[in-house]
Amino acid sequence: MKERGFDTETYVDIQSKTILERVSKFGEKLYLEFGGKLSNDFHAARVLPGYQPNAKIQVLKRIQDMSEIYYCVSAKDIQRGRVRHDFGLSYDQQALKDIAFLSEQGLNISGVVITRYEGESLAERFYNKLQHQNIPVFLHREIPGYPLNIDLVVSEKGYGQQPYLPTKKPIVIVTGAGGGSGKMSVCLAQIYHETQRGISAGFAKFETFPIWNLPIDHPVNIAYEAATADLGDLNMVDQFHLHAYNQIAINYNRDLENFAILKQIFAKIADPSNPVTRYASPTDMGVNMAAAGIINDAVVREAGKQEIIRRYFQYRLEYAEGIGKLETVERVERLMKKAGVGVSDRKTVLPAREAAKSAQLTGKGNEGVYCGAAIELPDGTVVTGKNSPIFHAESAAVLNAIKTISGIDDHIHLLPINLIQNVIKLKENISGRASASLNLEETLIVLAISSTMNPVAEICLRNLKQLAGCEMHITHIPSHGDYGGLRKLQLNFTTDGLHPNHSIIEEEHK
Repeated sequence: MKERGFDTETYVDIQSKTILERVSKFGEKLYLEFGGKLSNDFHAARVLPGYQPNAKIQVLKRIQDMSEIYYCVSAKDIQRGRVRHDFGLSYDQQALKDIAFLSEQGLNISGVVITRYEGESLAERFYNKLQHQNIPVFLHREIPGYPLNIDLVVSEKGYGQQPYLPTKKPIVIVTGAGGGSGKMSVCLAQIYHETQRGISAGFAKFETFPIWNLPIDHPVNIAYEAATADLGDLNMVDQFHLHAYNQIAINYNRDLENFAILKQIFAKIADPSNPVTRYASPTDMGVNMAAAGIINDAVVREAGKQEIIRRYFQYRLEYAEGIGKLETVERVERLMKKAGVGVSDRKTVLPAREAAKSAQLTGKGNEGVYCGAAIELPDGTVVTGKNSPIFHAESAAVLNAIKTISGIDDHIHLLPINLIQNVIKLKENISGRASASLNLEETLIVLAISSTMNPVAEICLRNLKQLAGCEMHITHIPSHGDYGGLRKLQLNFTTDGLHPNHSIIEEEHK
């Protein structure tokens, strides 16, 4: 059982009260930019052990009588097919998933805003899809020179051209599919419209990371830098806050760089009596209380270090697949050095490589392909698996893991060999390949079928849920079916990113 470093209940209670206190300072209306992942925030759950992935949903439920939700997605992201890597969904698909999830939680949205719209065809298709589902949808046009051309931005041809979003509650949550979805622009356009109507409206930001009242070199904050290494985000001391209050607070470069411009926009957009014009720093705008939930700093420090290593492997895989940049990999390498960790500090890395090496040295892989996998179980035990003519390494490791958890002897077979062979034969007939061992998704299906005939397999099937959140490392790029199975089991996996025909022994001697 992993030791907790974070108490979600305490956090949700304090975070909810802080938001309600902020709206009281503005009187009539608060536009609250909800940054980061709205639901299923597995990054937060990894770096703050004990953080429940849907903690933000709990916060929303606490304030739902006073709040409503608008959801943003950028037309540019829709058009270029931007993907959320945690679920492998494009941003328009992620938006629909989030909207459905919110509805299931009793948190219906007031509408969707497609931002930065300039006639993109896929954005138009998404607009029509939302309308057909009776979801209110609004188009926010691209403003030329945004945000530097302040005179244009704060005018009838800037924020004034954007449609006014009808609201009924004092707190308006503005969230989105991911970074760059146009949430702040939507908030500021609304404040412009509210001011024109004689309504005093405020603005605040809710972003979990970086945690403003943790040290800049705290591993949890370094892990945020690693998570956004592809965007080039940097943690920095908020000099505005230090100058105004003589207090060190941590923010990130984009917020600091944009604050001077934002102050000018606030000055033009709102009446001088509006508290929004008196924000002295980017940190002032925030309502993040994540540090209040930390109950064991040593635990979260170690979790932060592990996340930095995990991100290194993620970017290395993206580089190997041609969708990432070498400079991103190198940036995270520097962050690992800053945090004082290396890849061998991830407990599953060396055992996975040893498993692949064992398959290679014994020649028991599959057609010259040798892969290894290792899983760290909740009690700290590490089990391994390697590929063979019947199983991918991921499949072998998962089967070994659930047998260990269930107390099943290693020599007992969970899956009937004739069933495995029939599936392999079917795959060979369809693909035309000489051998087609079972990937993880296929293995899970065969396990489910076997559980109807084998009580031991049924026990193991029930225990699959214990793998959720476990750490895993594999040596090679997983197949599509392995990706799918790993996501469904919610395993925190990393990979060396080697191609299937790449020798782990050759790699170690480079």
